[in-house]
Amino acid sequence: MIETVYRERRGSFQQEERRLARISLRFSIVRGILFAAFVACLLWVLFDPDSPRDAGFGGAAFFLVAFLAILPRHDRIVAAQRRAGDLARINEEALLRIARDWKSLPDPNLPSDLPLARDLDLFGPASVFQLLGTVHTPAGKSELAAWLLEPAPPEEIVRRQEAVAELAPELDLRQQLEVRTRPMEKHAPNVDKFLRWAEDRPWLLARPWLVWLTRILPVLTIAALVHCLLRFGTTIDTIPPGASVLGALVPSWELGLLLTINITLAYVLGSRLLASFDRLEARQKEFELYADALALIPERSFTTPLLQRIAADLAPQGRPAHRWMNVLQGRIGLADARHSGILHFFLQSFLLWDFHSLYLLEAWQRDAGPHVRKWLRALGDFEALSALAGLRHDNPDWAFPRVADGEDRLAAKALGHPLLPADRRVSNDVELGPPSTFLLVTGSNMSGKSTLLRSIGVNAVLAQAGGPVCAEELRMPPVTLATSILVEDSLADGVSFFLAELKRIRGVVDLADRCHAEGRALLYLLDEVLRGTNSHERQVAVRRVILHLLRQGAIGAVSTHDLQIAEIPELAGAVRPVHFRETLHPGGDPPMTFDYRMRPGVATTTNALLLMELVGLKPE
Repeated sequence: MIETVYRERRGSFQQEERRLARISLRFSIVRGILFAAFVACLLWVLFDPDSPRDAGFGGAAFFLVAFLAILPRHDRIVAAQRRAGDLARINEEALLRIARDWKSLPDPNLPSDLPLARDLDLFGPASVFQLLGTVHTPAGKSELAAWLLEPAPPEEIVRRQEAVAELAPELDLRQQLEVRTRPMEKHAPNVDKFLRWAEDRPWLLARPWLVWLTRILPVLTIAALVHCLLRFGTTIDTIPPGASVLGALVPSWELGLLLTINITLAYVLGSRLLASFDRLEARQKEFELYADALALIPERSFTTPLLQRIAADLAPQGRPAHRWMNVLQGRIGLADARHSGILHFFLQSFLLWDFHSLYLLEAWQRDAGPHVRKWLRALGDFEALSALAGLRHDNPDWAFPRVADGEDRLAAKALGHPLLPADRRVSNDVELGPPSTFLLVTGSNMSGKSTLLRSIGVNAVLAQAGGPVCAEELRMPPVTLATSILVEDSLADGVSFFLAELKRIRGVVDLADRCHAEGRALLYLLDEVLRGTNSHERQVAVRRVILHLLRQGAIGAVSTHDLQIAEIPELAGAVRPVHFRETLHPGGDPPMTFDYRMRPGVATTTNALLLMELVGLKPE
């Protein structure tokens, strides 16, 4: 079972974390001993006048060098321990997602005010996004959110399905990606300013004359210095014994002139140089957080076109993105010489060091800068595909849907709600369409009508995002989804419940008009339409809305308690009635059960009065 795999991996990583913790403790003890020995040697020399100073200082130096030597090794052990702990938690969270234990899972913290997202629980707690909870970078989150909200065309869906199928068995790869991006969940990097620098026009490279001037001047300066030193070596031999050598130390006028030019040039353009360095250095450290994750993907060999394209985007000019970042880090290290005080003064005076450092950084900006945004987008695509692949891996009985222009209906076999745990999920065969027909869902309270509508909507979203669906089989046309399920009034805006319903229905109707004009199919899901008015007016209004949607070629489902809607003459030829029912157990506990099985025809039972009695509202 899938759960067994995750439990074994969790236990293995927990064991590795404990092993590394023991090693880390030993390193801490050794470090403490070495530091204590270093301090003891110093105190011995300082407070014992008879101590051999050479031995004392030598011992202090030895223990200090040993202390510093083991620091990098200890840091690597601590990092490995932390990573093992994160991997153990990742496998624990996978088990929680399978059990749909939403309260124990991290909050995805990605709310949405879009009606469709609220109706289908796409974001927030106990949502589709939390089910796909392995995405941690800002680019990955925005990409996955866009996939859920914006249906992909059929050819792109096929490409994503192929990539998801290839990544599904790659559990190690997907978890290594997650553990490398997981730190961004707490400290999301803000790379906007770095991206602006990377995509900006270079300042120094746009002035070739200044580049060549700053190359020629150091050569002339070093040549003048060498000439001065050679003349000094020749002159010092002719100075009589006891005479001053100061005259021989005076530099030549050529060297003095060149140093003056260099210092003047560095002073005049210094503020511009420092502004360029500061602009880059302030933000590139946040971009470095992506290095580990970017290094993971180009090292793999993929077979599907979409994954190959992502890997190619992460290796422009044949060099992987993380190696480009290593080059940038090295060049920034050269520019850090400006913080070294007197050394920086001499480097500037003789070599114009800052100009050469800026040239190297702007060369990186020119060669790699235009690709940086593409790196982040490619990483986001890979994360989104990895999340869908995790869904496929954890639910091997789910199917990849067929989304094709030739389909005239949504037809599913054993369709269930993806957010319900497998042991509580009840699946039904569902068919919406063809156009000019609609599914009328009836049944008593709590029988499963709204859950059916959400099951259809959530699976349609997953299908058009390129992921698997909670069904044995699903085929559908590419659709635009419109829903009216959760309707709320607004006291602050002065919007009553009925007016809020009307606005939602108007949005569905307008979207149907646009889809019809553009030749696209609309899939609508309407739950208890216009419940905020009386029965007679509701029937008239529902008839008008449904007839309009039918004329526009939309397909969909409508749930209702109003059984008379099925008897409206104008809808008689289009309605496909189904219902859910309950089973009563007089005197039993519980007194009422539901099997959540969809059956043909209009509901034959109601339960509102019985439910009133169950909550204590007895008949008079």
